[in-house]
Amino acid sequence: MATKSTPKTPHQDTALLGMKSAAAKQKEQISSTGVSVSSIMDACKAFKESGFKPKMVYRNLPPSHLYEKALRYEPGTHIVNSGALATSSGAKTGRCPRDKRVVREPSTERDIWWASTSSGSPNYEMDERSFLLNRETAVSYLNSLHHVFVFDGYANWDPEARIKVRVVTERAYHALFMHNMLIRPTGEELEEYGEPDFIIYNAGAFPANRFSNYMTSTTSVDINLKSREMVILGTQYAGEMKKGVFRSVK
Repeated sequence: MATKSTPKTPHQDTALLGMKSAAAKQKEQISSTGVSVSSIMDACKAFKESGFKPKMVYRNLPPSHLYEKALRYEPGTHIVNSGALATSSGAKTGRCPRDKRVVREPSTERDIWWASTSSGSPNYEMDERSFLLNRETAVSYLNSLHHVFVFDGYANWDPEARIKVRVVTERAYHALFMHNMLIRPTGEELEEYGEPDFIIYNAGAFPANRFSNYMTSTTSVDINLKSREMVILGTQYAGEMKKGVFRSVK
């Protein structure tokens, strides 16, 4: 006698279900997953000066949406059984101290422990023109992408010492990392965020020109304390952004 079999329910990842549930709850809180370029550009003079003109900006997305973007656009990205996002930082799996550069200029040079043969300092100098060339490389690369992620947050808990940090990056994983690292603004604070005090242009998937002045490899992590900007080329290791923020607040 034939019996009717009950189809088996396919296995579903509980962590992924949790992320989908969170995404559904947060959907009403977001008017659009991609915000207009003008809403970001009009509030940031530094973007205009640098020539930053992205095609689409995803600003301050919640973790569930960043998970979704990472899984969609970043090959090799997975959700592990703890619910954490696992991804790859490429060839660089740690910081690159010999590839760090700081612009040497009169207003800040006395406050910096400069690298020398025996100092042990990672603060190797570069001139402002070389920094601008690297910034131009990073911005041109970011402008060429279909979309970029922007995260606006704060560093320092004390409101009197707090600085506004803006991160621009190609990867959702980098935006998620800084979402966890920085103090997240409220909706009202985000609307009134205005001009940032420190900007990170993270174009880590694109290499630096190793034949340019002050470059020693295709990786370059540069800071200009005068203009309060950071440029990342040739490394997708997220910890470089964190160290850049630490340097900016000292």
